[in-house]
This record gives sequence, C-alpha cells and structure tokens, in this order.
Amino acid sequence: MVANIASGSVGPDAPAQVEKIFADHGVDAHVCAPEKDDLTNCLRAAVDAAPDLLVILAGDGTARAAAELCGPTGPVLAPLAGGTMNMLPHAIYGERPWQDALTIALAQGEERMLSGGEVEGHKFLVAGIFGSPALWAPAREAARHGKTKLAFLRARRAAKRAFSGRLRYMLDQGPREKAEALTIMCPLASRALSEDEPVLECAALDLSGAMDAFRLGFHALTGDWRDDPNVVVETCRVARIWAADGIPAILDGESVRLKSLTEVTYRPDLVRVLAIPKDL
Repeated sequence: MVANIASGSVGPDAPAQVEKIFADHGVDAHVCAPEKDDLTNCLRAAVDAAPDLLVILAGDGTARAAAELCGPTGPVLAPLAGGTMNMLPHAIYGERPWQDALTIALAQGEERMLSGGEVEGHKFLVAGIFGSPALWAPAREAARHGKTKLAFLRARRAAKRAFSGRLRYMLDQGPREKAEALTIMCPLASRALSEDEPVLECAALDLSGAMDAFRLGFHALTGDWRDDPNVVVETCRVARIWAADGIPAILDGESVRLKSLTEVTYRPDLVRVLAIPKDL
C-alpha cells in the first residue's frame, strides 16, 4: 500500500489504521508512506515489486498514475479516497470512508477490468473535461491548498482566457460540430451506459458564461449538466477535438494540456481493480 499522508483526508495515523485492517483480515502487507517528493518513486517501486494487490490512499492524480503504471496486466488496484475530489475511488466504492471501502474490498472484493479513455498517452477511467472549464483547475488547486491570493490570480487569468475560442469536435465518423466544452464520461461513471458497453458518453456543452465554466472547472462533472436541454449527449469510440491553441483538459480530476488537435479513444482494458459487489 502507498499512502500519501499529506493528501486530502489521509492524515498521519492512516498507515497504522491500514496495518490494523490488513492484520484483521490476515493479509501480509507492506505499507509505504513516503514524503511528497518521493511519492512517484515509491509508486513505481510498488508496481515493479509485482504484488497481488496495490492499494492507493491518495488524491486523484496518484490514483490515475497508479492505474497507468499497473495497466491491464499489472497488479490489481484498489484506489481509496484520500484526496479532495476522489473521482475514481467514489466511482468504484461509492462515497464511503476509505476505512470502510478497504474493509469491504478485502472481505468481499471481486476483480474487475475497467475500460476508459486515452488521449496522448494519458488514461482516464471516470471522466474528462475538454475546453474552457479546465482553465479553472489551477485556481481550484491553489484554493484547496489555502493559497487565496494565488487562487484569485489564477481565476482572473482563467476568466480572461475563457471563451476566447470554441472547440471543434467530431465523434467517430459523424459531422464536425462546435461547443464551448466537451465532457467525456467512461462507462464506470456514466448513468447512461452499462460497464460492458464499448463506448464513451460525450456531452457537448454551450456554457452560458464564466460562472458556468467556473462551476464545472471547480466541481468536475455532475449529473445536472447532462440533464440540461441545451446539452447534446451522444456516444462514440473515438472523439477528435481541435482548437486554435492547445486544449486545456481535466482527466479524472487532474489538469493536463493537450495539443491543438487531439484524439480521445475508448480503451476496453485499462486496469484491473478490486471492486466491491454492486449491491452493497
């Protein structure tokens, strides 16, 4: 297990709690709680050790990095909610405390292969936001770390850049369309898809103003956006997106900068996870 004790809701006593839960289930485990600067090296070493199960207690970025490192043939992954948004953990285990999620997973967990999306080598298993709302992600990061002045400056910069150019996109072999932003939901998180459907759910958003972009950029994806009559929802296996400049994006809660012409592709087998029964 790799725990980032400086992240979100983890805390310094998390490793001791983890060791007790493992011991209660008769599991022989190695718990690593590295310094923030050594988190990536610890994660890579954990994957290279080829354990039966890799448990992650950290934020969205670490969970997504772990999924990329494990891949479909590496260790089974159990990403627990240790960050702020916890998009992947909540999609797998629901919005329950990480202690409960780990306890249930060890007692009743079942291996499940997750599908998702890939863009420029970046994989995501929950959702991606492409376009102006992603410009607010740096401000969100500063705000959640208590850096009020930096958050304000980044928010002002995002407001100036928002709506300066719309996205163009094409889903599979469909027509070329325009939108202010494009959200892509993976089967794991989509309410419209079952987990075994080999497609992605895409919603084209024409936001009414900076406040809408602010809300989506800060709070990621919520169902009310997809229920709006002005939102066009379709499915695809490949989404081609282009803009005048590079495309800002948020993948599973983490911001990335993409090329001005990029392609999002459905992948059927991104990572194996230790999930809990769907009726719990």
